Amino acid sequence: MTAPHEVRPARADPVSRGDGERARLLADAARTIDAPDLVIAVSHRGRRTYSLGGGVRPDEAPRYELGSASKPFTGLLLAALVAAGRLRYEDPAAELLAPGHPVHPSVRAITLRHLITHTSGLPALPADFYPQALPRWSTAPYSRYPADRVVRAFLRARPRHRPGTRWHYSNFAVSVLGHTLAAATGTPWESLLRTEVLDPLGLHDTRLRPSPLDAVGHRRDGRPLPALDTGGFDAAGAVRATPPDLLTFLEAHLPAAPAPTHPSAAAFADVRQPLLRRGLGHAHTHTLTWFRHPSARGPVCFHAGATLGQQMFLGFRPDTGTAVAAMCTRRVHRTDPFIPTVHELLTEKL
Repeated sequence: MTAPHEVRPARADPVSRGDGERARLLADAARTIDAPDLVIAVSHRGRRTYSLGGGVRPDEAPRYELGSASKPFTGLLLAALVAAGRLRYEDPAAELLAPGHPVHPSVRAITLRHLITHTSGLPALPADFYPQALPRWSTAPYSRYPADRVVRAFLRARPRHRPGTRWHYSNFAVSVLGHTLAAATGTPWESLLRTEVLDPLGLHDTRLRPSPLDAVGHRRDGRPLPALDTGGFDAAGAVRATPPDLLTFLEAHLPAAPAPTHPSAAAFADVRQPLLRRGLGHAHTHTLTWFRHPSARGPVCFHAGATLGQQMFLGFRPDTGTAVAAMCTRRVHRTDPFIPTVHELLTEKL
C-alpha cells in the first residue's frame, strides 16, 4: 500500500483545490499496479505530489535505474551542445568519433541527429553483442561489451537502411552518440553529462554508477538482482535518479517553468519540437528525444525505460504544466498495467 505526500517547493504556486484530487488519483493508480517499491511522483504547475510505499518520504527515496528513460538526458545534452555552438545536429558521427577512419558510405552519412532520433539505420544492438550476452542474459548482458567495442562495431557497421529513411529503435545508436559527444568535446561521457546537464539543473542525486543508495531490482519471482552494468552503452541506459530529481528534470522541460541559464531555453525548445511521424496513420510524432502523443488536453511527451529488475516512466504535458515520474523495482511484463496506468494518469486524469 502506498501513501500520498504533499510537498511544496520554494517556487510552488499557492495550494489549489486540485491537490487532494491529485493525491486520490495517485493512490487509485498505485492500487492498480502490483509492483514492489512503487513510486508515482507528479508536478502540476510547480506543486508536487508523491505516492510512495513503505512510509518513505520523498527526500529519503533511493535512486532508481532509468534504463532507456536515460535517453532524454542524452538528447538534452546534445541539444545543449548544439545551442552553445559547439556541435551541429548534421555533423557526421564517424568523422567526429574517428576522423579519417574508413567506413561504409552509409555510416559516413549518419549524423548526430540520426543517432538520437533512431533513424540511423543501425540495429537495436550490434550483431556480435548477442553471443557474448546470452550466458548472462538475466543478470548482466551488457557488462562485457565495453565502450571500445561499441565504437568498433559502429565503424565496421553496414546499416540496414539509408540514414534518415526509417525509424528503428536502437540502443546501439544512442550509445554511439554518447561516445561521439565525448570524443568531439574531449570530455569523458560522465563528466560531460554532469557538467552540461546534471549540475546546471541541480540534479545532485542523479548518478551514472551504482551506489549503496540505489533501489534493488527484482525478478518476477521476487528474487533480488545485481545493479545494472551498462558496459559501453551508458548513453542509452545508465542514469540513476531519485524521484525528486526526476521531477526537477521534467519541470525544466515545461515552457512555463523558470528558464534555467544552462542548458539554454533553445535546448529545451529543441527537445520539445516535433521532428518525425510514425505509427498507425502517422498519428504519433517524435521529438529529438521524446515520444510525443496527442491527448484531449494537448500533446504529451514521454519515455519509458526498463532494466532487468526495474521499470520507469517519465512524461510531461506542456500545455498544462504537468509532469509525471513513476518507477518500481520489478521488471513488468507488457501485459502488466504499469505503463498503461501511468500513461493514462498523465494523458487523461491529471
